[in-house]
Amino acid sequence: MCGILGIVTTRSHRPSIDDAEAVRLRDLMTHRGPDDAGLWRRGHVLLGLRRLAVIDPTPAGHQPMVCPRSGCVLVYNGELYNDADLRRQLTALGHEFRTRCDTETVLAALTHWGEDALERIRGMYALGFYDPRIETVLLARDPLGVKPLHYTLVRTNRPDPHTELVFASELPPILEHPDVRVEPDLATISGYLTTIRTTLGSRTLFAGVHTLRPGEAITVDLAGDEPRLTHTQLPIRSVDAAATTDPEHTRKVIESSVRVHLRADVPTCCLLSGGLDSSIIAAIAADALPDDHLHTFCAGTPDDEDDGDFSFARTAAEHIGCAHTETPVTAALFARRWADMVRRQGVPLSTPNEVAINEVARVMRANGCVVTLSGEGADELFAGYELPMRLAAAHVEAGDEEPGLFQLHSNAWIPVIAKPNALNPDAWRAIEHDDALLDFYREEFTAAATETDDPLDAHLRFHRRVNLSGLLLRLDSATMLESIEGRTPYADREVAAFAQSLALNDRFRGDPCETKRPLRRAFANRLPQTIVERPKASFPLPFQHWMHEHAGALRTSDLIDELFAQETIETTAANPSLNWAFAWPMINLALWSQRWWGA
Repeated sequence: MCGILGIVTTRSHRPSIDDAEAVRLRDLMTHRGPDDAGLWRRGHVLLGLRRLAVIDPTPAGHQPMVCPRSGCVLVYNGELYNDADLRRQLTALGHEFRTRCDTETVLAALTHWGEDALERIRGMYALGFYDPRIETVLLARDPLGVKPLHYTLVRTNRPDPHTELVFASELPPILEHPDVRVEPDLATISGYLTTIRTTLGSRTLFAGVHTLRPGEAITVDLAGDEPRLTHTQLPIRSVDAAATTDPEHTRKVIESSVRVHLRADVPTCCLLSGGLDSSIIAAIAADALPDDHLHTFCAGTPDDEDDGDFSFARTAAEHIGCAHTETPVTAALFARRWADMVRRQGVPLSTPNEVAINEVARVMRANGCVVTLSGEGADELFAGYELPMRLAAAHVEAGDEEPGLFQLHSNAWIPVIAKPNALNPDAWRAIEHDDALLDFYREEFTAAATETDDPLDAHLRFHRRVNLSGLLLRLDSATMLESIEGRTPYADREVAAFAQSLALNDRFRGDPCETKRPLRRAFANRLPQTIVERPKASFPLPFQHWMHEHAGALRTSDLIDELFAQETIETTAANPSLNWAFAWPMINLALWSQRWWGA
């Protein structure tokens, strides 16, 4: 796992920064790659990388990696799960491999097949691939969006007037480029207030800085006078659903994914909340790894001993037979880590339990682990959210609101309908009454609905498109801050294809309510009944009562003062616990504005 950086322009120009400045920007991501660092420059292309060595941790895996025959160059952040299969195909085509590193496999595949190689790759990735034969740079992100990638176009006069593309795994290296203006994107900020998501489609919280969408590829043509970007989308394909409702088949699909996700040359562990999803992964991993080699970790609050994650995780760990560590999260730790994470990441937190994930990742790393498996994706693919699915079913029956707007309004923190009074009139006009947010939800639901004939399944596919991408970004940022690689066996190309080939009523039933039906049936005999039947939970924290320490930032933040009516600010700052749905996104924005604008 790595942090990648690129600054590219057309062949008649040169990147505006020297090597020393490039190293400084690259090393803002040292936490993503503490094991090695590389920088490659040829004419108009500059590529850098910080490496977390997981597969073939020898110097043979050094990046940027150059193909000696073609001169193609790759910076790659990810893991390839069908490495052996691709190597066999490429060897038959005449490619000779020099390393065991999956980076070389991806480089060979892209060199041979170009962008078509992305259809063949099973893995999580964000990459930049320079092909000097046709003067293009390919940026790409995996179909589920496990790994992030951001970019912007910069106009500079150094050493002469030109436009260059800057891309990176995280936002700070882009924002600290000398010619990037760090300005807020008000439409995305308003979207964050309602959804606590730090992106709005391809928009970020920073004006002019974009994120690749899950499965998106961008080809950057460098042969002309200006970089020219062409966008394409990699779909998630379904498989033949014949006999796929059989529990044995489900078990094989999930077991296969967990086993390929275990490939590593460094110590690997599992997040274990005691819920169904993480317990399945831990049970399979324990069977696949040598005896007594699985270590599991759980985060929680000291007062949830009896009926919270600690209790259920302990039950699961004892049943599976693995070493288990409990990581308590206190109010003091929460307040301290919350502000620190905003400062380091350069963006607000999305969900409060990012703090718990970060703390458990810190403990993992202290225990010598480098890779962890996590359960993100099961709920969005196998219908694990009981209340949202019940509400969606009622909406489908009633049909009294646009489905995309139903999804927006039913999950809102600060509702759109509250903003005309909660915000300053000037701010409400500046964000054009949330037109960008409303349009995005309409468009995303329309796209989800084109994938299925079942109107309720369209709501589940919307969860995959919008909710899952946010959860995966949360996992990546919270774990990589501690140099831990988070892997997601459910959020996998093959598992997604299998899950989406099932009829919705094979995954969810409303009366009596049954969620994640294939998973519960497939692993009923492998786990305790209390785990198999446990309702959804995910590192819950009593954050509502822990926000007061930072509530004062609302009264001193210029950004908050610009956005909100004074009554809203004072009411929220005076009692953040009572007004927690307003307080969480507002305080996050106040801490975020301190990071970039000092107020």
